[in-house]
Amino acid sequence: MPYVAKAINMVDEPAGIFVHSITETGRLLPSGSRWNSIEIDVSLLPPSTTPSDSLPSKYSKSLEFTLTIRDRTRFRRFICATSSLVLLAVAALLLTALLPRKRPDVSSSKNIPLALSHALQFFDAQRCKQQATVMGFASLSCSINLVVFDRGKILMLIFSAGILAKSNYSVAFRGDSGLQDGNSEQTHADLVGGFYDSGNNVKFSFPIAYAISLLSWTVIEYHQKYEALGELDHVKDVIRWGTDYLLKLYIPSNSTSGSTILYSQASAQQLFTLIDGAKENDLTCWQRPEDMKYERPASVCRNSATDLAGEMMAALAASSMVFRQQESYSRKLIQTAQSLFEFVKKTRKFPETYSANECGKEARNFYNSSGYLDELAWGGTWLFFATGNYSYLEYATEKFVSASDTQSSANKGGFYWDNKLPATAVLLTRLRYLRDPGYPYEINLRISTDWASNLICSYVSPNRGFNMTPGGLIIINPNESGTLQFGVTAAFLTKVYNDYLKSLRIPGENCGFDFFSLQTLQTFSRSQASPKTTGSNTKQLQLVNYVLGDNPANMSYMVGFGESFPKRVHHRGGSIPWDGRHYTCEEGKRWRDRKDPNPNILRGAMVAGPDKDEKFFDERGWPAYTEPTLSGNAGLVAALVAVLEPQVPYLGWDDRNGGIDPDGIFLNLKLGDYS
Repeated sequence: MPYVAKAINMVDEPAGIFVHSITETGRLLPSGSRWNSIEIDVSLLPPSTTPSDSLPSKYSKSLEFTLTIRDRTRFRRFICATSSLVLLAVAALLLTALLPRKRPDVSSSKNIPLALSHALQFFDAQRCKQQATVMGFASLSCSINLVVFDRGKILMLIFSAGILAKSNYSVAFRGDSGLQDGNSEQTHADLVGGFYDSGNNVKFSFPIAYAISLLSWTVIEYHQKYEALGELDHVKDVIRWGTDYLLKLYIPSNSTSGSTILYSQASAQQLFTLIDGAKENDLTCWQRPEDMKYERPASVCRNSATDLAGEMMAALAASSMVFRQQESYSRKLIQTAQSLFEFVKKTRKFPETYSANECGKEARNFYNSSGYLDELAWGGTWLFFATGNYSYLEYATEKFVSASDTQSSANKGGFYWDNKLPATAVLLTRLRYLRDPGYPYEINLRISTDWASNLICSYVSPNRGFNMTPGGLIIINPNESGTLQFGVTAAFLTKVYNDYLKSLRIPGENCGFDFFSLQTLQTFSRSQASPKTTGSNTKQLQLVNYVLGDNPANMSYMVGFGESFPKRVHHRGGSIPWDGRHYTCEEGKRWRDRKDPNPNILRGAMVAGPDKDEKFFDERGWPAYTEPTLSGNAGLVAALVAVLEPQVPYLGWDDRNGGIDPDGIFLNLKLGDYS
């Protein structure tokens, strides 16, 4: 509180001058009234060396001078020149403020915004059948097309399904496909929509839900960054596309149906007989989605698939926070997530993974789930943040402890479609650090915090963690292909954890006898996912940009980014030209087996990447190296938006918290409400 002093003259009569102090000024200022002052005897203070007349006077001061004009012509010229300079300065300021900012150059170290934009475009490429409008835009269709984006007039491939309509992400050439998904002799469901998973034309529900939950988390944390880049509507459009599809996958039991249904897959891989007698399916055929003629039924899980239900409730609960301003839609998402939670509780006596069930047998070779406890902890955590109901927090922390006790060593540390435990630990640590609920959650939250701390240390500490390739890529699961998907999510978790510490003004992380500063944590994140920088030999800049170019192959593993990138991507739509012809199942294989680069650029797709020895083969027939996936690109988007820094000239957010919104995730929480 500012203090006010009444100055007492050292002679017999007081001067009657009232002064007060405001901390920011660092000096005494005149006070207009004695009633907001505190009277003190300044004789008790050391004598001031500042004369009393240095106090601001309540009267204005003036200076007198004489201006003599000897040459009126020169004076008029002076006035005109000065006025012109002022007008030019004002015009320059207006142009600077109003003209659109120039996008950074591809060779620039500030090019993460372009990489992020490309990575989001891959999701446009994988879409299946759009409805009338999404996020206020007319929608796309499920088809594979060559497109031209308005931004930069970038020629790229779009791979989506349905009936074409104009949108903010419109395309030059479109084709319809996947319009009967789910409707067959075996199933009668409307499963048009969603995303094709990878280089094939299958739609797996499990990785779709994972991708949507991760993208939603990035928007909740970094919406200011997305908005500054002009990509907020884009990423929300992608999320909305996914949630609309997820809502179709869940049919709760009712009076007419005693079973709860979850659709785990659209377009089964079983062989079906066509009119012409040929047996074809999504894997045996190499076709654009537009050329598919075979049935695409759905795989149906009845009263089972605990892990799929947990992942879906995480995606729907997290996305409900993304769309909180659209109240009716947000409410629908959270109500469906809560209904899935009740379904999971009913199956707790006989829980099982979806891939262990008959409904998931066709997904085992691609997305074989190793457990369900991590999905339940993940889903329960997001339900807590979305509702503020502390019973979900109790559930989530209990499941987290159980999952951490039973996690396999092969999965430890890797955040990807099969393991949500690392992400859940970081999320619960965020809660404990920034909004500690206290009793009765201290013990379990302490466990999650210790788990998260050990996780981050395992990423950045050479003595306690995972191996790194000579080129700088972290190897988390050496027995799995797709090394890049693990690197980018490790980068994301490290950076978001770094930002939590930064918002608390904690200087770094203690890892046993080692201490890693915030700069070190950020350096690790950038080393896995940010663009190549030249002109410096520092370790930090040598480590940046593995995915986007700074690696032994000297190539970007994002298609269409930089001068050198994979040209023979394992992707049906990308490898077959858009030439107006229909290619049969066998005719398409001609394009699969050719040695030439793909005719279409699947811009923004992150391929599987090199193996643990950093060998990479740009061959269409080697999907372990050249196939992109929906889940992998979700991790890439997360890493890129996390490491994006405000040095980029046209970004203006406050970086004191690392770019996160420290309170947005807590908007639904009410302290003291443990109902």
